[in-house]
Amino acid sequence: MELIYTPIEGLLVLQAMPFQDARGCFLKPFHEDFFRERGLATDFKEFYYSVNRKGVIRGMHFQTPPCDHEKLVYVSQGRILDVVVDIRKGSATYGKYFETELNASDGCSLYIPKGFAHGFCVLEEGSVVNYAQTSCYDRQHDCGISYRSFGFPWPVSDPILSERDLGFPALKDFDSPF
Repeated sequence: MELIYTPIEGLLVLQAMPFQDARGCFLKPFHEDFFRERGLATDFKEFYYSVNRKGVIRGMHFQTPPCDHEKLVYVSQGRILDVVVDIRKGSATYGKYFETELNASDGCSLYIPKGFAHGFCVLEEGSVVNYAQTSCYDRQHDCGISYRSFGFPWPVSDPILSERDLGFPALKDFDSPF
């Protein structure tokens, strides 16, 4: 596994090395010793996945303290454009976003620290997005910001969104606790 540093402090792309043979592919997106040696969270409390239609935008999600969490995101089928926004008030990159394509074939995952809003746009029908988080879902601390509020040029003209995601406030109207 290899760490790839992004322009935003703490936000990392992890490149796993897929093993392929006549049977198919084997990939290890998490290795506790590798994470621990690099100071990354290893105490994941919740794992889940979503199956998505092409053109879906999910986001921009996060949980507020004390239920905030680090998140590991990877794609086991299909392709997405993953987008993360720094919402840490004191950060030099507050309000800046980072984007990367995650897909089932290249072995990349995204490590998202606390204080970031996360979302993605589905580029391929049936894409499966996997998440590991260091805290469990808590409805009272579940939040988001509008996907249109931080200047990212989403690659879909008529996205499919949930009512919940459409109701999030703009970044400029959100008083970040981070």
